[in-house]
Amino acid sequence: MQFFLQKLGLDEGELVRIDMDDIDWKDYHITLKPTPKRSNRIVFFDGECASVLRRWILIRNEIFGSCKGALFINNICNPVDRSGVYNAIRKWAEMYGLYDKDSKKLEDHFSVHCFRHWFTTWLLRNGMPRDYVKELRGDSRHDAIDIYNHIDLEDLRVRYLSAIPKLGI
Repeated sequence: MQFFLQKLGLDEGELVRIDMDDIDWKDYHITLKPTPKRSNRIVFFDGECASVLRRWILIRNEIFGSCKGALFINNICNPVDRSGVYNAIRKWAEMYGLYDKDSKKLEDHFSVHCFRHWFTTWLLRNGMPRDYVKELRGDSRHDAIDIYNHIDLEDLRVRYLSAIPKLGI
């Protein structure tokens, strides 16, 4: 799950609502479920992410058989929920010394939201225009100019692929 949060810039609610049928393998994108907050429903992924996704689906199907629906499921074939994602990330962060439940410092509490910060920061530092980053994050359009600025999805995909890092997975 960490990998997809990092590469796609999703929040835990968006991640848990992804169904197997939402994945477009031809164009390497995922169509997210509509939410009141998200303006853009398309998120792209690269070849590295596709490889990890295919491995996850293979393992998922070997362990659970042909569970339909949700991409991420729990041990009884039900969709994983937001708290399941939170707990998995917190457990991972504690294991690697990135989460200290006794600390009062914010930087000692690695969470799911940190992946979204990383995604945003990485893209901006690698030259992706701010409006493209906003589009990938699904940030709502508040200013009039945002409403009239039409971003070409193919250009957005190309820019995403040129800015997102390879994580060596």
